[in-house]
Amino acid sequence: MTAPRVLIADQLSPAAVAIFKERGVATDVKVGLAKEELEKIIGEYDGLAVRSATKATEKIIAAAPRLKVIGRAGIGVDNIDVKAATAKGIIVMNTPFGNSITTAEHAISLMMALARQIPEADRSTQAGKWEKSKFMGVELYGKTLGVIGCGNIGSIVADRGIGLKMKVIAFDPFLSLERAMEIGVEKVELDDLLRRADFITLHTPLTDRTRNVINAEALAKTKKGVRIINCARGGLVDERALAAAIKSGHAGGAAFDVFEVEPAKESPLFGLPNVICTPHLGASTGEAQENVALQVAEQMSDYLLKGAISNAVNFPNITAEEAPRLRPWVKLAEQLGSFAGQLTETSIKSVRLEYSGEVATLNTKPLTAAAMAGVLRPLLSDVNMVSAAASAKERGIMIEETTRTQEGAFESYIRLTVHTDNYDRSVAGTVFSDGRPRIIQVRNIDMEFECAPRMLFIRNADKPGFIGKFGMLMGEAGLNIATLNLGRDKPGGDAICMVAVDEQLSEDVLAKIRALPEVVRVNPLQF
Repeated sequence: MTAPRVLIADQLSPAAVAIFKERGVATDVKVGLAKEELEKIIGEYDGLAVRSATKATEKIIAAAPRLKVIGRAGIGVDNIDVKAATAKGIIVMNTPFGNSITTAEHAISLMMALARQIPEADRSTQAGKWEKSKFMGVELYGKTLGVIGCGNIGSIVADRGIGLKMKVIAFDPFLSLERAMEIGVEKVELDDLLRRADFITLHTPLTDRTRNVINAEALAKTKKGVRIINCARGGLVDERALAAAIKSGHAGGAAFDVFEVEPAKESPLFGLPNVICTPHLGASTGEAQENVALQVAEQMSDYLLKGAISNAVNFPNITAEEAPRLRPWVKLAEQLGSFAGQLTETSIKSVRLEYSGEVATLNTKPLTAAAMAGVLRPLLSDVNMVSAAASAKERGIMIEETTRTQEGAFESYIRLTVHTDNYDRSVAGTVFSDGRPRIIQVRNIDMEFECAPRMLFIRNADKPGFIGKFGMLMGEAGLNIATLNLGRDKPGGDAICMVAVDEQLSEDVLAKIRALPEVVRVNPLQF
């Protein structure tokens, strides 16, 4: 049997090369290839190992008939066309935990430097000045540290803050009260964190919900003198709004390792007093680079030699024999999770998955992984089917599975229930004989529909005239209704309307729908 071949296209630790060779994987190191050169030779390889410099584009992937796996030594996979890789059956792996400590330490370092104005004091002193009275700092002892996003990195930052004798409060919709107590932080809502924190540090992915989470409106709610640290993702903070807050004297300073546009050649924050900027150094230590290099080499070797999949961003752990039977159920499980996750706006205590009938005889682990990825993805954009369980555990979310023989009208179905402090929400679905998943029950209300790319979830009172008003409103807005499915618990009771639409609805149209007297709730959903 010919040994698999891996191309290392970016600079990795020599230890990674050693692991490949020890495991029997032939390895070529060719760093700095032009895209034309990479496209010319990629067809000779079974694996491609990269960091952030090499771009695995659709064109590169199309030129790689042998390629089975792309390994990213790091977290982000923005430089890899995951959709194109998935279409060709190529596993895309990352190394989500190799640089956690390094990034957390960088955030703490920036916070301490910001508190004592160390960079400015250094420049002043080396310029021959002795401006001792100019650089009046603040102590961290006894101050309140607000952590936005308390997952792997955020919880490490919280631990270090506690070690500095700071009061640590955390906002994370997926952080349970039990997990908060375990790591020693106080779980709070965002407005409470903004109001109380002396220092705010961000450790959350960039998603539609988290983009500009610190904007002008949020800054107006903060303490005078608040200091902001961002070592997570550019775009979490509105840089212009923060610059205005610093110029006005409301904000006491900022320390940024990431920016809206990178490489950051300019920023509204540049040149402002008590602002520290570093060029995305969060993962830049020898230890972190060694960790992610070793991890990616081990993961890729295990897959190429044994078929084992770990930290894949685009596929669960499924054997070749299981794949045809499981594929539609995996899709259904992810849709159920996504449906529930998009409608859940508070912290989740647990998720229960019930497998009934034929599906209960299958390997349900990838189904549960797919469901949890769907639940978590609205707030954790980089979560995948493999990392979902670990991400849930970090946030203290319990996962429960039950299996049973056939029960009810359908031969086989999956029911997913999300438990929060305030309510339980369930959704169920099945796969019909045509192999297409369908949702069959929402909030214990029987109804049947297929998930479309864009949908509206409408909860309303079951009263005459609602459908007519809604249809007229959509028609006036020039919006086409692709499908419309209804369900109710009893005549005149609670009702649900699921609408598939051809295009995204504006906030103005959504506001008009919410204003209809029968409407209780409206949520746009994407699948």
